[in-house]
Order: sequence, then structure tokens, then C-alpha cells
Amino acid sequence: MQEIRITDIEHFKIGQAEDRASGTGCTVLLCPDGAAAGLDVRGGGPASRESELLRPVAAAEKIHAVLLSSGSAFGLDAAGGVMRWLEERGVGFDTGVAKVPLVCASCLYDLTVGSCTTRPDAALGYAACEGAAAGNYQDGCFGAGTGASVGKYYGMEQAMKTGIGSYAVQLGELKVGAVVAVNALGDVFDWKDGRQVAGLLAADQSGFLRTEAEMYRHTQIVKNKFVGNTTIGAVLTNACFSKTEMNKIAAMAQNGLVRAIRPVNTTADGDSLYALSAGSLEADLDVVGTLAAQVVAEAILRAVSSATSSYGLIARRDLPWA
Repeated sequence: MQEIRITDIEHFKIGQAEDRASGTGCTVLLCPDGAAAGLDVRGGGPASRESELLRPVAAAEKIHAVLLSSGSAFGLDAAGGVMRWLEERGVGFDTGVAKVPLVCASCLYDLTVGSCTTRPDAALGYAACEGAAAGNYQDGCFGAGTGASVGKYYGMEQAMKTGIGSYAVQLGELKVGAVVAVNALGDVFDWKDGRQVAGLLAADQSGFLRTEAEMYRHTQIVKNKFVGNTTIGAVLTNACFSKTEMNKIAAMAQNGLVRAIRPVNTTADGDSLYALSAGSLEADLDVVGTLAAQVVAEAILRAVSSATSSYGLIARRDLPWA
């Protein structure tokens, strides 16, 4: 098994656009020829669009794009720009009188970073598609990861800056990769050795606190766990699976979040993972699902290591003791 670039997985194009001054952005994964797709949502506060398309009983067998956006539910507007970009190129489900691009979207909450009144819109979604055509994807504080942060149990004063990360592997002819925007309430851990790599900081930033340990200090109801968070992402493969099978792979991929983020899937998170299949390669579902969990966990670490300090939040690379 060897590591490859996420952009080495054929049939997909990934692009980003951001408003850096306002701390918001979006990332688009285009599959103009269509991809079978599944979705697994485990967080308690998701913001999503066209999720019903991915249910096994829905008629559409393939979709044409997934949008990962910031801006909370406001960011869903960016999907309109993705639809327009695809429509202009004749991509979509043929209804007889028009081709309708099928675009699914999920958003994370980053309104406490940068400007809370500037969010991804249709123009930014269109720009992300232009970025995909130009191949502008990169890990770090770009696209949906522009305003991402973690460790927010005690508010932004003790939070850390993260971003979006990717990781992909090739096993023979099989390719599996993930793109994840990490914006969790909890902390991030290296899944291989259990070491905390990002998250809740001590008040004087002299070290990490453990969010789980702080939560266990009391059992009273906390009605507002710092408004909203959410980790969103997508798994890509060149193997051929049905929509039903991709829903299972998306569910298995969520194990990557469980390995790398604690706590995870809380009521203050809208954790959502897509899984997309485009290609003709035959592969075992359990192999791909197991690899999906691994690449998701690694993509989360990349989102931490590639982030840069911004918007008053420190990134791991700038912690003197990390």
C-alpha cells in the first residue's frame, strides 16, 4: 500500500474558494460523469442539502457533485453556484426538457471566526468549481477549512485553528482517499499512538486540556455547547459500488472520526461523511470501508498539521511545546 495524492483518484476534480478576510469558504468535489454516493450523518446538528437523494430508495443512482461549505446553513446557498457551473457544461440528470445537476451539500459552523455575516454564496460555489477545473485543491486553511477550529468546549479563547486535510492510498489498482474539514467541539488525537495533537487549550496556553475530562467534571445540562461545530468530509474511490453499498462505506468511514476526534458526534456537532464511487474496478466492500476509516483518520491529522494560525487562533505548528 502506498500513499498517493487525493487528486490522483480519477473521475473526480476537487476545488476550493474562500473569502480569507471574512474567514469563510467552500470545497467542491466534482464528478461530471456521475458517481454513486452514500452519506452517514451522526452529529446532532447537521446542515445539508439533497441528502434524500442518497437514500437507497431514491430514484437517482448517481450524483454530480458534493459541496463542503462553511457558513452554517447559510452556506448551503453556495450549491446553487455549483449547479450553474455544471449546467453550463451540460452536466446533469436528463429530465427531457433540461439537465438538472444533482449536487449534495453539507456545512460546518464557523460564524465565530472572522465575519459572522459573510458566508459562502452561489458566486463562491461557482468559483470553487473554477478552482476544481484548475486543480487548486490544497490542505490547510482553504475552502471549507478556512475558518475551521477545534477544542471549543470553553469558547474560542481556548480553541485552536485547524483546516481541511486529505489523505489517499493505493492498494494494487484500488484507490481510496478522503477530504475532511475538521471543525469539532472536541479534541484531535493521533489514532496510531493516542497522543493529543490539537484541541482544548489550558487558559494560559501552556498545554492541552482533555475535553472529555472537562465534561466529566459535572453532569448538569449545558444548553449551549458553544453554538455549533461539525466535521464534514468525503471519501473517494475508483472502485465500482452501488448507492446502497456506498452508504455502508460512508458508515464505516465514520470510524475514522471516532478514532481521531474525542468527543465526537455530539449534539453540538453535525458530523457528516459522504462516500463517492466512480470507476469500474471491482473491490471488496469491507476492504474499501476499512481503508476509508483509515484515510479519514489520516486526513483529520493533515487538517491539523497543515493549518496556520489565523483569526486569533493558534495552530499546532506554532505551539512552542507541541
